[in-house]
This record gives sequence, C-alpha cells and structure tokens, in this order.
Amino acid sequence: MGELGRLEALRLAGLTAAADPGMDRFARLVARFLRVPVSLVSLLEADRQVFPGMVGLAEPWATWRETPLSHSFCQHVVVDGRPLILEDTRIHPRTCASLAIPDLQVIAYAGMPLTDADGRVLGSLCAIDHTPRKWTQGELQDLGDLTAACSVELRLRIASERLRQDRDHADLLLRASVELGHSRDLTDLTRRLRRLFHGPSAPSFVGLLLADGRGLWRVVDPDDVKSVEAAIERLDLDAGFPSTLAMREQRTVFVPDHSVLVEDFSAEAVAGYDALGLSSVLCVPLTGGRGVLMWCWPDPHVLTVTEEAALTAVAGYVSQAVERTLFVENRLSTAEGLQAAMLTDLPAVPGLDMSALYLPATDQDMVGGDWYDAYLLPGLPASSRPSLMVSIGDIIGHDVQAAAVMGQVRSMLRQATLGHPAHSPAAALASVDAAFDALPLGPGATAVHARLDPDGGRWRLTWSNAGHPPPLLRTPDGRVSELGEHDLLLLGTPNAHTRHDHTHDLPRGSVLLLYTDGLVERRDDDIDVSIQQTAATLAAHGDEPLPQLLEALSRGLADAPQRDDVAVLVVRVTEGEW
Repeated sequence: MGELGRLEALRLAGLTAAADPGMDRFARLVARFLRVPVSLVSLLEADRQVFPGMVGLAEPWATWRETPLSHSFCQHVVVDGRPLILEDTRIHPRTCASLAIPDLQVIAYAGMPLTDADGRVLGSLCAIDHTPRKWTQGELQDLGDLTAACSVELRLRIASERLRQDRDHADLLLRASVELGHSRDLTDLTRRLRRLFHGPSAPSFVGLLLADGRGLWRVVDPDDVKSVEAAIERLDLDAGFPSTLAMREQRTVFVPDHSVLVEDFSAEAVAGYDALGLSSVLCVPLTGGRGVLMWCWPDPHVLTVTEEAALTAVAGYVSQAVERTLFVENRLSTAEGLQAAMLTDLPAVPGLDMSALYLPATDQDMVGGDWYDAYLLPGLPASSRPSLMVSIGDIIGHDVQAAAVMGQVRSMLRQATLGHPAHSPAAALASVDAAFDALPLGPGATAVHARLDPDGGRWRLTWSNAGHPPPLLRTPDGRVSELGEHDLLLLGTPNAHTRHDHTHDLPRGSVLLLYTDGLVERRDDDIDVSIQQTAATLAAHGDEPLPQLLEALSRGLADAPQRDDVAVLVVRVTEGEW
C-alpha cells in the first residue's frame, strides 16, 4: 500500500505534466537563489516523471514537461527518501548511464525530497547545471528551505482535495438517503445506485448481488448490461470471487489492485474483472445476509477512512431499500392475486364487444377500491337475447381495506340488481346506499350502474349514476358526449334523495366508456379539462380495436407514479346480425 498511497497523494495534489503557476514559482526561486540554468519541481508517477514547475529545459522537453524514467534522477530521491547531491553525474556509478546526461545536459544535480503529510516522497525539487559544480553549504541550505516550503504547498493541496472529497462523501450520503428511498423495484434501485456516483475518482462499476440460499445472483439493469453480467448471472457461495468471500465471511473485502486480485482469487474472477477493465474492488455485505454491494475501479485504488465509511453507510441504505422492495414485491404479488380474483371475467355477448383495464395505485398497497363488473341477466325466455349489466365504481380509499369493501359492495350490487323485478340500476344503487347506512363499509363510494337491453338492430342503455365521473358515449359519426345525469354518492345517508334511471339508444358502432377518476384526475389539473381530453382521445381512437383504444386512453399512466388506481370498461355495439 506504500506505493499506492504515494500515487494517491500525487493524484490528490492535482499536478501533472502541465505548467502550474505555484510550482513554476518555486522553480524560478531555485534558479535565482542557486544561480543554475535549470530547476525542476519533479513528481514521480508510476511510469514517468512530470514537471509542473520548470525553468530552463530545452525543447522538446520544455513543452512536454515530462520524461520517461530512463531520464529520471528524481526516482533515486524517491526510492532513497533523502537528498541526492552530485557534483558530476557522469562519474557517479548510479547515474553515469542515465539518458538525462546526453539528452538534458544534467551534469551537476542537487535534488531534495518533496513529501506529503505522512512523509511519503512524491518527487524532488532539484537544481541542475550543465557543467560540473561543487554545491556550497549555503546553496544546499537555500534549496532545503525552498523544498520545505514547496512540500507545505503540496500538503495544502492534498488536504484541500481531501476536504472536498469528504464534502462529496457527505453529499453522497444525503443523496443516497433520498434517492434510494424512492426506488420502486430492484432494477430501479440498481439504476438509482449507479447514478449516485460520478466524477474522476468515482467507481466505474457498481453491482448489487442478492443471496438466495444457494449463492448470489446479480440484479441487472436491462438498459445497461455489462458483458460479465450477461456471462456470469449468478455465483455459487464457494466461488473464488471477492463478493462471495464477503458474503461467506460477512465482512468487507477490499482488493486494492490487480496483483492482489490475481494472488488471492480465482482465474474466473480475474477474467471477469479483466473483461470489464477493472483492477480494484470493494465488497460490502448487506445486513441480514441479504447480499453484497460492490464498487469497482479501473485503476489501483486507495480506500480512505472517510470513503470506506461513506460507502459502508450507502450499503446500509441499500440493505433497507432491498428489504423494503422485497417486502413490497411480496405484498404486490399477494395484492395482485387478490385484485385479479375480485375483477370480473367479461362475458361474451352477441352484438357487443367489451374490454377492460385495471391499473393499481403505485404509492399504496398496489390494490384498491376501483372496480368494474359485467354479467348477463338470467331468467329471460330462451328466444330472447340476454340483457347485460355493467358497472364501474370506486370505494373511497386505495388500499387493501378499500379492496375488501369493494368486494362486498360489488356483490351487494349484483344481489340487489338480480332481486329487483325490473333490474333497475337506480333501485339497486338505492339498496346498496341503505347498506352503507347499516353496515361498517367505510366512508362511501361512487358508481355507475347500467343495463343494456337488445332492441332490434340497436341496444338501449339504462343507467344510474351515484356521484361518479360521467360515462362517455361515442356515436357512429365520431362525436363524443357526456352522459352527465347523476345523483348523490353512496354515503349511507338517511332519507337520501331518490335515485333515477336514465336511458339512451346505442346504435351499431356506438362506444360506451365507463371509467374511474384515476383516469382523469391529475394533481394541479382541472378534472373537467381532463375529461374533455379523454373524450377527445375516445373520438380519435374509437374506431380502433378495443385493446388499442384502452392503450391510447391510459398512455402515460404507467410511466408516472399513480396516486390512485384506475378502472376502465369499454363496450362497443358491433356490426353484423345478432
């Protein structure tokens, strides 16, 4: 870690093969005080030396501000950790073969170590002459003083960058606590997690692996699948990967560079990391043995205390998000099964085409109080065409309790309809309203209840509206009108107003649209305007097959979080003899 730490300090200093005003100033001071033709602030990187401060180099070196290590005297200062003072480099056994002598005319050399706050030698501040020279004690004292000042400047830059990184880590934790808390599912969690990290020192790959009892499986973003994710979808717990080691031993595993990866892990793991161009990795186990979160970098990486603390905290947020997401997914599966059992299979009716849609609210229990219903009326003579009852309704609330009440209300509405000799929609709604007064069914409901009777070459619609958004009717000429007649909500109010039936003829080609307010109610939008927009969509797409019409009506709803569930029932009077 010594060399990695030194290179990390260089990175934090932010200096490379480009002129820096502060470092150039130190080079000028050395040239002036020691009266030398060349002075350098030389920093030693892994495979070259760079000169952010420079005076007197000839071209092309002055423009390049770097040399390969074959031209470096600075490397000896770094390795030894002490000054290198040479009167004539051509006769010293350590330097006599250096290419710096013929190419840069380095004959006399005095270099002193530039250090960081931890004493690591980052490079040298050096004076160079083109002829042999005996350095005086005063000159070396001046060079030492300037070297100490230059080292202080480097340390300030490193400390400033670390403070900035600490602020970035604090900002990361704040963003993670908010961003990850809004994840909708595991894929969305992975996307949000990867978006948290950006900047030059950010990991180039972030992966989430979850445990299933037999090993770890990857949560993959289908829009950003890495090659290794496609090739290795899951890992057995005994696999020789850093992530499986973290899972087995329930501890943080850090691999600082490629050499440690090769030494400590399997050839399959090395090949996987090589395929992604990765050299270092941090793996943190999620709490409760749920899985492992991993961050990877393309180059050797130095993990600071604050960075490790921040990433470990992020892993804690991810653990909570995973627990919540898995709970919601399990609850969603149960809720969807409950909702599917409650919603009606639409009957086949000669002369009518029907289709329905239900979308749950995304911010509740994913199941709610909206419903639709459709069923044939029994007891008619065999020669008669059957009449059809259709309903759309909304129990106030959108959670499992609302769904339970919805099931009761729908059943009571069916029973009230079938028990009335004339099958009057208004009478059935009045009976249900009385039940709200007598039974603990909650705060209330809205509904449209309707009967469709065959009438020669057309159908006759009889309906009653209990405070529900108005049905929309598209006539064969493409015009759409609201069936706006309505009565009060189902509130269980004693001495409620009389409910009324209304009628309308439906010629062939007519389309009747019943819907709940989730289709038309938007935050900050007028509901009447939304109903008009829905009517315009019905007018434009009313001739299309009903599934396509439903898709047009609901377009955009699935892309944004739904505060309310949505139920839609559409009935078309078809062409042909029946």
